[in-house]
Amino acid sequence: MWPAIVIIFTASISLLLTYLVRNAARSYGVVARPRPDRWHQKPTALMGGIAIYLTFAGGFLFYTPQLSAFYPIMLGATILFATGLIDDLIQLKPYIKLVMQLIAASIVVYGGLRMPWTSHQSINDLLTIFWLVGITNAINLLDNMDGLAGGISLIACIFLAINFAASGQSVELLLPLIMIGAIAGFLVFNFNPASIFMGDCGALFLGFSLGGIALMSGEARTRNLAAVLLTPVLIFIIPILDTSIVTVTRKLSGRAVSQGGRDHTSHRLVALGMSERRAVILLYLVAIIAGIIAVYVRQMRIGVTVVTIAGFALTILFIGLLLGKVKVYDESEHPGGTLIDVIQGFTHRRRIFENLLDMGMIVLAYYVAYLIRWDGDIPPDQRKIFAATVPLMIGIELFAFLAGGVYRGIWRYAGIDELVTIAKSTVLGSGIAGMAILSLYRFNGLRGDDPQWNFNLPDGRRQPCVFQVSRHSAGGPT
Repeated sequence: MWPAIVIIFTASISLLLTYLVRNAARSYGVVARPRPDRWHQKPTALMGGIAIYLTFAGGFLFYTPQLSAFYPIMLGATILFATGLIDDLIQLKPYIKLVMQLIAASIVVYGGLRMPWTSHQSINDLLTIFWLVGITNAINLLDNMDGLAGGISLIACIFLAINFAASGQSVELLLPLIMIGAIAGFLVFNFNPASIFMGDCGALFLGFSLGGIALMSGEARTRNLAAVLLTPVLIFIIPILDTSIVTVTRKLSGRAVSQGGRDHTSHRLVALGMSERRAVILLYLVAIIAGIIAVYVRQMRIGVTVVTIAGFALTILFIGLLLGKVKVYDESEHPGGTLIDVIQGFTHRRRIFENLLDMGMIVLAYYVAYLIRWDGDIPPDQRKIFAATVPLMIGIELFAFLAGGVYRGIWRYAGIDELVTIAKSTVLGSGIAGMAILSLYRFNGLRGDDPQWNFNLPDGRRQPCVFQVSRHSAGGPT
């Protein structure tokens, strides 16, 4: 019951503070006025981040003053809140904000928190700084439509809280709960149609705080390292996706990444025909799905974890490519074109990209087949066969795609006929590859004389490692 009390209490404080800040901003003329590179159509109060910051800071000091590990994060977040507040008033240069972000991230690293992605502390330090700066800017860029940045941040907090609870980190759990309340009170006034924006003071504070809170997850309590490394990435997948699309498309069109614009993920969904609310809600749903995956991969076997995350990553890649080809500007405004236009401008490069994507999907599908056959736990001898036959599978499947005409068309214009062609080529390639591999390891016993392809039977005899037709038992292959 106490998590609900924390959320209700902080949400009430945030609601009151947001109301007061909105009225004060309107009275003093601190508003965001409509501009060609902004989405809103009427003057809207700024400084909503003040309410978020004061609520969270007060809740942190009230509920978790003993959590000393969070003090470096809170100090860095406070520095960025002040930086954003100044930027909302007098417009700081982008490089100044970047320097302040690097300073804040360095404080966190010096305080002892870092990403456990490698065995080298210095590399982890650099990765942590990159992570904190990246997430900070991702949330800042995501603040481009009513309720989007706040809602995505709230969803991220929910799944961070679930991960802390699953890890038994009851004290750290309070941090995302306090942040949930701080954001929820603000969202009452920020959801479409918004009457107040969080401004840079809120976006920079939120991004840095959430990135820092993610660092406090106890990796020793999870079943596999892959979940530890990728859980924060999954939780923040929408900000990461939006930042990637914006960065690539703006660079390709010769525009500064820090420059405002109507080329974000949400804007592209609206360009496809969605309303603003539906676009924001759809991004909420994707964030929720990613969060659910992040929770469950912590309990999965490593093989299932890799397949699940790889499959989701491919889905996100396709979504990114789909949104990347949406035109959000007239040619006269920004002649650089879309991401897909640039890729398709170089036919051979486009084919290389398609080939690499096909190779990744072939390996993923082949691995999934092994997982299904062995109930998610591939025996060591079968892992050796998988590793040895992956190149053969890729070669045969790609040849089947080529012979079947898969690469003759342009995938963006694919229809039923093209899907039938792909299906026929896939079935043909899989059949040929299956027979080839079965012949090598069953019919001819190829590599059977190689010690690394033999295993011991219970009676002491040695037998070539082959594909098994019957089920694998605890006593060895049968």
